[in-house]
Amino acid sequence: MSAPAFAFDNSYARDLPGFWAAVQPAPAPEPRLLHLNCELAEELGLDPAALSGPAGAALFAGNALPAGAQPIAQVYAGHQFGGFSPQLGDGRALLLGELIDREGRRRDIAFKGSGPTPFSRRGDGKAAVGPMLRELLIGEAMHALGIPTTRALAVAATGEPVWRESVLPGAVLTRVAASHLRVGTFQYFAARGEHDRVRQLADYAIARHDPALAGDPDRHALLLHAVAQRQAALVARWMEVGFIHGVMNTDNMTLSGETIDYGPCAFLEAYQPEAVFSSIDHQGRYAYRNQPVIARWNLARFAETLLPLIDDDADAAVARAMTVLDAFPDWLEAHLRVARLMRLGLPAPATAADPADLALLDDWLGLLQSQRVDHTLGWRRLADAAEGQAALLQALFAEPASLAPWLARWRARCAVVDGGQTSPAAAAARAAAMRRHSPWIIARNHRVEEALAAASDHDDLGPLQALLQALREPFEERPGREHLAEPAPSEVTAAYRTFCGT
Repeated sequence: MSAPAFAFDNSYARDLPGFWAAVQPAPAPEPRLLHLNCELAEELGLDPAALSGPAGAALFAGNALPAGAQPIAQVYAGHQFGGFSPQLGDGRALLLGELIDREGRRRDIAFKGSGPTPFSRRGDGKAAVGPMLRELLIGEAMHALGIPTTRALAVAATGEPVWRESVLPGAVLTRVAASHLRVGTFQYFAARGEHDRVRQLADYAIARHDPALAGDPDRHALLLHAVAQRQAALVARWMEVGFIHGVMNTDNMTLSGETIDYGPCAFLEAYQPEAVFSSIDHQGRYAYRNQPVIARWNLARFAETLLPLIDDDADAAVARAMTVLDAFPDWLEAHLRVARLMRLGLPAPATAADPADLALLDDWLGLLQSQRVDHTLGWRRLADAAEGQAALLQALFAEPASLAPWLARWRARCAVVDGGQTSPAAAAARAAAMRRHSPWIIARNHRVEEALAAASDHDDLGPLQALLQALREPFEERPGREHLAEPAPSEVTAAYRTFCGT
């Protein structure tokens, strides 16, 4: 059986010898295709029909690689929960190669769960069906929300068990990314004092993600600035939708500004900024409210790797890096402020926001927190209130009367924005605009778990497919999906824990 054709152009393997190890995926005894993302396949210039059936199963399980594939495991280091590991690397992942998609973008095609590599650290290199389907669900949910993310091209069952806390069915994920360059990739070589390799890696990253900087004498300082800008925009989007990454180690921060690694991730239900769902985050390092601080901390570690490239004078290099790190919180907050004001139906400021608008925003968030209002539905039902239908919003509050003073202030401000009086047409336009920024459906933690359990325990993909379709239309209120929009009972959320899947 011949493998479907991929037009690979493998710049990482070609341009960066010594940054990876060649590895072949482990064979799968009974490959079976669980999911193929046909839309993404077409975006990549691939033929979905050729990727379906037995041929696709064999390919995506690693049994029949396409011509031109050059499977390699990338090496990197990383700070994990604040502690530095000098060598991590792709312990269960393989970069097959790179494609140029239909829009001219270079995209990595990589396996996850395809077997051991030299960086497996005594692990088996395998993955289970549940965690790989989680990557599919959350990645597609984030993509539909407009948040930069890696995506799943396919998930294939391997037909062999993997041993974790229990015996689970095995699977391989095929992940698509703008690249797999991480802060940890730079840390690996910087920690060894291999600054020429750091320079080589930085110039590769610039050519791939910031080609306008190529050849600029100041390009390495500008690379830090560009990566920080992308991360500010990304983490602000996480905060906007209530996403908690759960494992913001430096090996999980990409230079491309894409979200990567959907292990112990979750979404807020009741708005509690201190929320943590990861079973391994015992100190709350990666709690929802800490994500902007941790993003800056990770960027500081990236900046450390670039200092010898930024300036020969160490003090001057640190000073230049600090201008970026000190500006980062303001960049992130500006992105988040604009997004939240738009969700309030108020003007997005071109420069400084109106202090009255900021006070409205702060008080709204305070109400959500004190009343333990569902984060997603609170914002969504505010759009109904913009049309004079506040009952659904009030029903989310433990004490509905606490909402009334704030609603009066907000409506008065909306009237000012509308020129003194809000007409039915203006109210409808405001509500529609608010709904375009506030989803009705997110990847509710309990619904994700239900779909994964059905697939893993009973080989039933029906719940997963239904949830996946809904997640791809997060702003549409469609009959029959109400149960997917509702939060879990508070006692379920209080006990909910997520796991890394390794």
